[in-house]
Amino acid sequence: MGAGPGDSGLLTCRGAELIASADVIVSDALVNSSLLSMAPADAEIIFAGKRSKYHTIPQDELNQLLIDRAVSGKNVIRLKGGDPFIFGRGGEEAESLAASAVPFEIVPGVSSISAVPAYAGIPVTHRDHCSSISVVTGHEQSDNDDSTVDWNYLAQEPGTKIILMGVEKLRLITDTLLENGLKATTPAALIRWGTTGQQQTLVGELSNIANKAEEINFRSPAVIIFGSVVKFRKDLNWFEVRPLSGQRVVVTRAITQSTNLKSLLNKQGAEVVEIPTIRLVEPDDKEPLKDVLLGLGSYQWLVFTSVNGVDRFFSYFFKGFDDLRDLGGCRIAAVGSATASRLREMHLKVDLMPMEYTAEGIAKAFEESEEFSIENENVALLRAQVANPDLPKALELLGAIVDDVPVYKNIPETEDRLGNVARLSEEGAEWIVFSSASAVENFDSKFDLIRIRKKHNIKVASIGPQTTKALVEVGVSPEVEAKVFADSGLVDALCAFVRDS
Repeated sequence: MGAGPGDSGLLTCRGAELIASADVIVSDALVNSSLLSMAPADAEIIFAGKRSKYHTIPQDELNQLLIDRAVSGKNVIRLKGGDPFIFGRGGEEAESLAASAVPFEIVPGVSSISAVPAYAGIPVTHRDHCSSISVVTGHEQSDNDDSTVDWNYLAQEPGTKIILMGVEKLRLITDTLLENGLKATTPAALIRWGTTGQQQTLVGELSNIANKAEEINFRSPAVIIFGSVVKFRKDLNWFEVRPLSGQRVVVTRAITQSTNLKSLLNKQGAEVVEIPTIRLVEPDDKEPLKDVLLGLGSYQWLVFTSVNGVDRFFSYFFKGFDDLRDLGGCRIAAVGSATASRLREMHLKVDLMPMEYTAEGIAKAFEESEEFSIENENVALLRAQVANPDLPKALELLGAIVDDVPVYKNIPETEDRLGNVARLSEEGAEWIVFSSASAVENFDSKFDLIRIRKKHNIKVASIGPQTTKALVEVGVSPEVEAKVFADSGLVDALCAFVRDS
């Protein structure tokens, strides 16, 4: 199955459907790891890791692995970058399955041949310039004459020339094209990590593009383009000008809770790497929650401090009730726009939301409200098992009768299903963003935040004061703290910092 060229948004609908139902996923190195987060939590993920000459699993063993998992009754996805039948050994692997009488389906993917140039603002054809393209692999180009590519024909052919997997042999390729008659002034472009937040484009001519690449140590994976259409990039470059282009951002939330933040970061051009530090599980003691559900009619207020609290509470609620009216006459308070938005999605009115998205802020909002008083009123505070103890105390000082009810528990995430822990350790990132104190604590215990910041010159962003306080306690002063304590505020703060740097 083709995973597309890098941008997770370019995965096909059929591809997304199959990943969501997979028992086993065998993934190549260039596949966007965020696609793996779409798999069921109990799916087996195997990294084949093919990149250039470094193969984690030899091809013969890989073929047998696919056969063995399929024969055992598993729904197996072989996830390959781009399109599996274009320079991807998909044909070889399908042959192996066919020879073993294993049923299979081929799911095409968006190829880097067209997608990567498009993301660089280069149309591979143009009515006024060229009406044909030639695509070859530069992988096998060598000094001897055993190449299966007809380089003389390629040099003479008037259309756009696209070469995949050729950066390591770029000088040999350009010399060969020059020797075979392609004009030295032919526009050229190299596009590295195309369609991802790390996309980088280098433009020149056939005669100097190899020198330019060597000067900046331009490395694979990259697509090479020769042709007059390269000139269009000057006016059509749309992708690399976004505010967070070139910024790799590590998101530390639980995978199930990171969708909105990932989407906002992607829209601004960032490359998002998920390293969840938290897993949400049931609270140790569910009796207080059961008591609340059985006695909903006795509460005047339900207070939610996070989206997690909303999701978890109502997952329990709908196990016992099938009508939202069974909430009775409870009013609802919410901390944060995301929390309020989730409640509105459930067609529930939020009666009180503080201007300041903190626990202290909601106590202040009650205190200053001319419409509501919580004196002698029963309040169910629905939140994490380990949470800021100041909030129930502050509400009690206002005369409320507070039940502090855990609806979920944060525990450290110990698995690395997406393979991103090693990637961060080896390659680093521009940013790590934190949305909770528990994420800070868990990340620091896993990586030593001070050490990895220093090693890779990584900046840190915080969603708000409580998270910043946790960062300071582990010796880190964040470069950015959101002014609006929500995902949108965090992304806006990142964009502003990068813009002003």
